[in-house]
Amino acid sequence: MKKFFGDFFEEKKVLITGHTGFIGSWLAICLNELGAKVTGYSLPPYTKDDNFVVTNLQEKLMNNFGDIRDFDNLLKVFRTAQPDIIYHLAAQPIVRKSYSIPKETYDINVGGTVNIFEIFRKLDSTKILLNFTTDKCYENQEKSARYKETDRVGGYDPYSSSKACSELITSTYHRSFFSSKNKKFVSSIRSGNVIGGGDWQEDRLIPDCMVSMRNNEPINIRNPEYVRPWQYVLEPIRGMLTLTKKMWNEGTKYSWAWNFGPKENSIFSVRDIVEKIINYIEKGSYNVVKKQEDSILHETKLLLLDSTKAEKELGWITILNIDETIKLVCDWYMAEEINYEFDVNQIKYYFNKLN
Repeated sequence: MKKFFGDFFEEKKVLITGHTGFIGSWLAICLNELGAKVTGYSLPPYTKDDNFVVTNLQEKLMNNFGDIRDFDNLLKVFRTAQPDIIYHLAAQPIVRKSYSIPKETYDINVGGTVNIFEIFRKLDSTKILLNFTTDKCYENQEKSARYKETDRVGGYDPYSSSKACSELITSTYHRSFFSSKNKKFVSSIRSGNVIGGGDWQEDRLIPDCMVSMRNNEPINIRNPEYVRPWQYVLEPIRGMLTLTKKMWNEGTKYSWAWNFGPKENSIFSVRDIVEKIINYIEKGSYNVVKKQEDSILHETKLLLLDSTKAEKELGWITILNIDETIKLVCDWYMAEEINYEFDVNQIKYYFNKLN
């Protein structure tokens, strides 16, 4: 990573919301390895097996447990940290869960985002804010064409809708309050289905697979033919870090929305991914299981991103094919022991692919 980013992040003060989560924990490790002074603000980890826990990441940064909806506590932490850069990843991230807790989903994903932008507006020290949303923020028409950053945002389910709202908040604050005059710059990150080690959330394909294999049970999948843009967790993180450096040096030019999605060689159905995992591990089986609620709760069948902008302006494209991605994912979950160095070695392996 040092070869790729140089000393840009060295000694920079960075605050990550959602640092105990799957993507947030990997981002925190990358920034720590790049020499940044990292502060985290998040709810406690979801399980004792989360990446944040097994890597003992709490000892590598300034750790703060708290709710993104608690503005006063949030402001206190931010004022203490005085970050140069903010990465906002804290969210209620599960589509199906949003049907059962719609108000909480909106409170966290919309109200929490407003809290972050308000604090960013108040802090003189902070120059850059990146809001990590989702590819599901687009008004999905189940079309085979890829969605561009200029396409309309929206959402059928409460989760997708809440993330579309988060995008609108980003755009509104960007237009209303931040510019080259006050040296504050914001962007949003829209990424496809991100997979990697240390994710144990319910109703996600990889954790569901790994829990079933751990229990020697068949993997139950609901929608085997649904197609997603799968990518390894370090792919969008590299995109975010690359964008951060560009924004720092040329803020206005690089402030806006960015898609980070995989190339054609990583567009596969749910069934494809499950079969690749079973074949790599040489263990397991799966069943297609339909519950009554599955016919009621809407889920997107097809969603693809156009990442031409990131490729042309940031020089970013995904570098791993799906088999390399599956290998890294399975190696993490199948390892006898996971620690901080295990993650660092996967990071080194990934960035060596750029050489």
